[in-house]
Amino acid sequence: MNPFSSGTRLRDMIRAIRACKTAAEERAVVRKECAAIRAAINENDNDYRHRNLAKLMFIHMLGYPTHFGQMECLKLIASPGFPEKRIGYLGLMLLLDERQEVLMLVTNSLKQDLNHTNQYIVGLALCALGNICSAEMARDLAPEVERLLQFRDPNIRKKAALCSIRIIKKVPDLAENFINPATSLLREKHHGVLITGVQLCTDLCKISTEALEHIRKKCTDGLVRTLKDLANSPYSPEYDIAGITDPFLHIRLLKLLRVLGEGDADASDSMNDILAQVATKTESNKVAGNAILYECVQTIMSIEDNGGLRVLAINILGRFLSNRDNNIRYVALNMLMRAVTADAQAVQRHRATILECVKDSDASIRKRALELVYVLVNDTNVKPLAKELIDYLEVSDQDFRADLTAKICSIVAKFSPEKIWYIDQMLKVLSEAGNFVKDEVWYALIVVITNASELHGYTVRALYRAFQTSAEQETLVRITVWCVGEYGDMLVHNVGMLDIEDPITVTESDAVDIVEIAINRHASDLTTKAMALAALLKLSSRFPSCSERIREIIVEFKGSFVLELQQRAIEFNAIIAKHQNIRSTLVERMPVLDEATFIGRRAGSLPGAASTPTVPSVSLPNGVAKPVAPLVDLLDLGSDDAPAPSSSGGDFLQDLLGVDLSPASQQSGAGQASKSGNDVLLDLLSIGSPSAQTSSSTVDILSSNSSNKAQVSPLDDLSSVSLSSKSTSNAAPMMDLLDGFAPSPPRENNGPVYPSITAFESNSLRLTFDFSKQPENPQTTVIQATFTNLTSNTYTDFVFQAAVPKFLQLHLDPASSNTLPADGNGSITQSLKITNSQHGKKSLVMRTRIAYKINGKDTLEEGQVNNFPRDL
Repeated sequence: MNPFSSGTRLRDMIRAIRACKTAAEERAVVRKECAAIRAAINENDNDYRHRNLAKLMFIHMLGYPTHFGQMECLKLIASPGFPEKRIGYLGLMLLLDERQEVLMLVTNSLKQDLNHTNQYIVGLALCALGNICSAEMARDLAPEVERLLQFRDPNIRKKAALCSIRIIKKVPDLAENFINPATSLLREKHHGVLITGVQLCTDLCKISTEALEHIRKKCTDGLVRTLKDLANSPYSPEYDIAGITDPFLHIRLLKLLRVLGEGDADASDSMNDILAQVATKTESNKVAGNAILYECVQTIMSIEDNGGLRVLAINILGRFLSNRDNNIRYVALNMLMRAVTADAQAVQRHRATILECVKDSDASIRKRALELVYVLVNDTNVKPLAKELIDYLEVSDQDFRADLTAKICSIVAKFSPEKIWYIDQMLKVLSEAGNFVKDEVWYALIVVITNASELHGYTVRALYRAFQTSAEQETLVRITVWCVGEYGDMLVHNVGMLDIEDPITVTESDAVDIVEIAINRHASDLTTKAMALAALLKLSSRFPSCSERIREIIVEFKGSFVLELQQRAIEFNAIIAKHQNIRSTLVERMPVLDEATFIGRRAGSLPGAASTPTVPSVSLPNGVAKPVAPLVDLLDLGSDDAPAPSSSGGDFLQDLLGVDLSPASQQSGAGQASKSGNDVLLDLLSIGSPSAQTSSSTVDILSSNSSNKAQVSPLDDLSSVSLSSKSTSNAAPMMDLLDGFAPSPPRENNGPVYPSITAFESNSLRLTFDFSKQPENPQTTVIQATFTNLTSNTYTDFVFQAAVPKFLQLHLDPASSNTLPADGNGSITQSLKITNSQHGKKSLVMRTRIAYKINGKDTLEEGQVNNFPRDL
């Protein structure tokens, strides 16, 4: 017989395919077999149709196209015999899916088979329908499936329940038809039918609120009894797995109870006892027992609050962490991450075990445990946890050090109780894993160091010691070089010695040696060498006796192939050789860097910053001030194009001299309109789609805890006003603008008087604000907004909207009109009321959006108002 004729047995074809030594041989065999099957299909060969379809299913599993045999499935399904139908339905489930139109042709055959007298044929139809049912088929065949839920044979009832799950997922509207039949299955004694009934009820509760309420009211007590009987049942060989009776049914019942108890106190109370029984009596030395305990913990954590049960659940998870199975420990860590929000104190009891998981050999467990430790850190335990993590950093794997270092730096920065502790911990991290520390972290460390004036000497001596043992850590080298350049004289003269440190003897030559070693290190990059050159220039002024040696070191870089280093070397050499009279002034110590400004510009850059709420500034011992949240990206006050807040005299000098030391040029002006298409405000104000004029609007979209030092300095205000494109108000005296340089004018009893401001101005539109305030309510300011058209076109559908931070409350009254006449022949007025909950601490800020139509064409203008009078 031809080995590839239609009469070839399936096993012979499989042998021929497996005997192929190359993919090309296999393709040739499959091609010949498919050709023989096509020929048999064309000849309408009834004798071997079932055999050909079996071959096609095997070929399909190998990944070859078999679409030409789809109609053969339908022909076999229409056959009267069970063997043909079995192959036909199997082919239908494998070769077709619900998206193919051919499937519609089988609906009638399925309906006939669902009503067949042979229960095995009914079972075939239910299996096929449960696997490939489409929405149309579900609507047509749902009555038959619903009827079969009460069929006499338990296997048919079980298959009908599974098929019902598919139907209600495809057509949720049919869920109400299955509520009563599904609840009747919960009284079944047959475990196979009961487990499918429980699953059907679980899916009904997720799909239909009506089903959830019905099952919660009628079936909760029955389910609790069923679970109790199951937990207390004697040994049953039919369902026993590792000494536990039917753990699969246990788990399904616990999942359904979780759905019923979530958000309902009465249902939760009724299941508390059985959950406690399952949690305490289930053995945890077998996989089946651990699976039940895990589901029990999930149920306890999901239902309404019960403190004792939750502590019990968290203790179970704590036992899981001691299990030798990595999978069990991993799921325990995942659950503990969720449990922290519910009962952080109970999770804290297992802190030692969680810390041990950070040191685990499995990378997945290490990372998940580190995330959990990060969540557990608070003000009371930050010191022991940080010590444990830093100690482990010394012996951790290289591939884990980056994550571990980032978390430690974030923890230390966020929960530091005092600056000296912060500096100590950061130096330990830099000494062990400085090459893994991100740039923004050591930038922040330098900012903290500059603000801790009483710790300058201590810090530079600590860095000097650390450099002796950890000179291979690039970031440590950079900070050491910077601090030696700034505070080298303190290092040499032991200035600011603390009781906790031992005195050291460092000569001027030793200090220069440190910088020379750093600049000549083969591993030092451009940034490190550039910082070292700057440090040498500073030391040339601080240590006159070493000036010549320093100049020789700098001269070596005059021939550097790196342009930046060459330029610095030439300029610094010229300063040392020719400009002795101004050198000391040029290399004066850096002014104190403003922590609030720095944190504002880099908000969200540290790990966890995006998900962790910020806290207000708090003064702590040793001069530390915890960082505060910036006024945020939405108002662009923390971005590089906004006026930088100032708190030091050096910033006044910077403004007066016109020196720009910021990373990007600072632009200010009340009338500047921001055209950034990526601004979050555009989405919040629905920019880009027509919006109806609203009678009132409260836009409260920001959360800010800025401190006083984040306010704009007086000279920044002066600069803002001077750069405004145009002002319609009378010029106020300079002393008033400087706010406090002159006595305040006497105020009348009817409230203070504030000058009008031009809040926004473009080529086409001007917006002015007039202010009034009642003496008895200083927090509330009433603003009269006046809009003037500067063009020859009339504006229609005029809408004004505004956004403010959370510490402000904004109420907009209806505008006087929605049409703005041309050429300034009229105006629109609108009243705004702003309540400042931080009055006297924070100034008003506002983001505006103005939309209107010119000859039917939509126009949009946005801007930021940051030149409000300071006493509002």
